[in-house]
Amino acid sequence: MSRIGRMPVIVPSGVDVKIQGGYVRVKGPKGELAHTFPADMKISLKDREIRVERPSDESRHRALHGMTRAIINNMVEGVSTGFQKVLEVNGVGYRAEMSGNNLVLQVGYSHSVTVEPPDGISFDVDTRARQIFVRGYNKELVGQVAADIRKIRPPEPYKGKGIKYLDERIRRKAGKAGRV
Repeated sequence: MSRIGRMPVIVPSGVDVKIQGGYVRVKGPKGELAHTFPADMKISLKDREIRVERPSDESRHRALHGMTRAIINNMVEGVSTGFQKVLEVNGVGYRAEMSGNNLVLQVGYSHSVTVEPPDGISFDVDTRARQIFVRGYNKELVGQVAADIRKIRPPEPYKGKGIKYLDERIRRKAGKAGRV
């Protein structure tokens, strides 16, 4: 039995869950998410707990079991508390600032790069710590937007300049060896 799949998802107060077959809709204070799951998985709501059961021990069902539970858990957690990714801007003259809802980056190009947030995503910038906060209620979208921002100027291994995740470690390389 899947260790993740058999754990129940606790639904906090203020979160409304509707299950119709393989369709699950979760609504909370941060927003609303909906997802369609394979019809093989049996999803049930009882006493503010969502349980996922699988029909057999086939490898396909075992894989879907844990994944279905994890996606439902991320939906419930997202609409109740939300998710956040933190990016760090490193480099001389590199900076990030807000212009309305848009994120404006100056990262060594001849022009500034403007990033518009998609629906459900908000940006925040700490100019002193040179950090960018990507917040939202959809975990997949938060991660994708953070990856797209990092892709604008990925960190390079020689000086460490670029945009990186806060907890990311950049493996540094030695520069040119001088003559001896």
